[in-house]
Amino acid sequence: MVKICCIGAGYVGGPTMAIIALKCPSIEVAVVDISVSRITAWNSDQLPIYEPGLDGVVKQCRGKNLFFSTDVEKHVSEADIVFVSVNTPTKTRGLGAGKAADLTYWESAARMIADVSKSNKIVVEKSTVPVKTAEAIEKILTHNSKGIQFQILSNPEFLAEGTAIEDLLKPDRVLIGGRETPEGQKAIQALKDVYAQWVPEERILTTNLWSAELSKLAANAFLAQRISSVNAMSALCEATGANITQVSYAVGKDSRIGPKFLNASVGFGGSCFQKDILNLVYICECNGLPEVAEYWKQVIKINDYQKNRFVNRVVASMFNTVSNKKIAVLGFAFKKDTGDTRETPAIDVCKGLLGDKARLSIYDPQVTEDQIQRDLTMDKFTWDHPIHLQPMSPSTVKQVSVVWEAYEATKDAHGICILTEWDEFKTLDYKRIYDNMQKPAFVFDGRNVVDAEKLREIGFIVFSIGKPLDPWLKDMPAVA
Repeated sequence: MVKICCIGAGYVGGPTMAIIALKCPSIEVAVVDISVSRITAWNSDQLPIYEPGLDGVVKQCRGKNLFFSTDVEKHVSEADIVFVSVNTPTKTRGLGAGKAADLTYWESAARMIADVSKSNKIVVEKSTVPVKTAEAIEKILTHNSKGIQFQILSNPEFLAEGTAIEDLLKPDRVLIGGRETPEGQKAIQALKDVYAQWVPEERILTTNLWSAELSKLAANAFLAQRISSVNAMSALCEATGANITQVSYAVGKDSRIGPKFLNASVGFGGSCFQKDILNLVYICECNGLPEVAEYWKQVIKINDYQKNRFVNRVVASMFNTVSNKKIAVLGFAFKKDTGDTRETPAIDVCKGLLGDKARLSIYDPQVTEDQIQRDLTMDKFTWDHPIHLQPMSPSTVKQVSVVWEAYEATKDAHGICILTEWDEFKTLDYKRIYDNMQKPAFVFDGRNVVDAEKLREIGFIVFSIGKPLDPWLKDMPAVA
């Protein structure tokens, strides 16, 4: 029986291994992590992450051929294939601070694999890592190998949160990069055989190691670039009276461009886009390509600009001050159908409003109060370190209350900021909300989910990203 072990029970490791277990009943899959609380959650009824469809898959396989354990060394030593899916945060100090990936957790995982292995192993990079990480890992393993053979593969994940299970069941492509040696090719084939049990052969692509590592960074950079492109256009739309929804639709009708990822918003978030672009920038700089680095930096610059612009618009519209005014924040996750708040634009928007002394009432159907308080007090990049290395009890932000329904959040508020496109925000009773708010009542729609005209009829002053401005807003331009 083939045994697979995955180090790291997070957003990537958990769902990926659950699907492998589901589709390959003859393979024994163990997901290991040093975090006791995280493994306890994977073994309970309340999984540590929310992902549509994940619950059913885990409960179907758990205890049969899917196991979650803190006994890292035992499972690694028994495995034929070891996936490494550990955190690769952005460095906060030292060489490459603010851009380079911190490979501390990766290196300690590699040293541990070398330490406990008693048989040949295929080691698979699953975390998003900088190009040439495989080479570094290979050196650590071979220098500590005690005669054991290790083959390194890169198998980047292309999951989108909120649709991860669907993406795993029907992937656009599975990418496997390995050495172009007979042993390397044999290792590629072994991993290919696992995926081939449910993924059509033509969707499994094989490349060399560097191509696989770079493809992941490139894919995320291209996606983020599309969002920044449409967000840059949204600013121009507001300035000229054009409508970004109409512009995006017209642009997306060009078959060479296509309609996906063309929704203007308050900005992109998530654990990968910013991190991967910073990483790409650093690699370009290290390889003597400053012009290329500068080009990709602009994608992040526009994203930061979009968040700042949103905050400025809120403050400028409300007589240039939000001091001591209650503002309802609807949505905190970086997108709908996930509880993930990593790099969510809501953090910067909330911090911006708090900087102007606003009182915030936040509602998100999937994010806990503890998580929101943690995000608003945490230093940049700290979120990407394992949970047990993060500050324990975050100091709470006094001007923030977290509530469990939208009507409670909006009661007596001066304005509403919609920061996540949860479906339920489209169907709220806005007449009821308006009646219970301070007047003039404002809606700042950072995701273009509400029908602005209907809300104006009720009496709201509405700002929608990239849409023609309300007469009120024209008189109060947002100073950048």
